[in-house]
Amino acid sequence: MATVTHVRTIKFVAEILEEDPELLQAIVSNDDNLSYGSIISVYTGDDESVTALTDDGMDELEQMLSHARRSTGEWNDFLYSFVDDKELIARIKAKSAR
Repeated sequence: MATVTHVRTIKFVAEILEEDPELLQAIVSNDDNLSYGSIISVYTGDDESVTALTDDGMDELEQMLSHARRSTGEWNDFLYSFVDDKELIARIKAKSAR
């Protein structure tokens, strides 16, 4: 494994990939969804942290999303597998339809 010298916050990754940050947060909230070491918690205070991804983590996430979007059925299955919030799913589906 290469030495990690920088990470990107979920918010910044969402901007780069043009994805909803809440969708990405839902995916990475389970650290089993990406390879070990790809998801980093950065503590900014006693009870505060932000989630960040390594370059490998960002690449994995981008590939995961690309594969999920191969068909409408796969995309819907993907959303229901990773997102518990029905309003978020509806918002993402509406944005995807554009």
